[in-house]
Amino acid sequence: MSNVYHETISKMESENVSKEYILGWAGGFQGNPDREEQRLNEAYSAGFEDGKAKKTDGYKAWAGK
Repeated sequence: MSNVYHETISKMESENVSKEYILGWAGGFQGNPDREEQRLNEAYSAGFEDGKAKKTDGYKAWAGK
């Protein structure tokens, strides 16, 4: 796995980004299937889409949430 993955996760954790966003981002980045519909939420879905797109700066909107 690339350093981008680990560096981005560390950066998000240090900036207190929503845990749901981080979980979604990690899953999307790794190409995992999406969660079941009843477990989806806004933060997870946003993270999943950003991770799937390999976007490393979308988390800033979720810092401190």
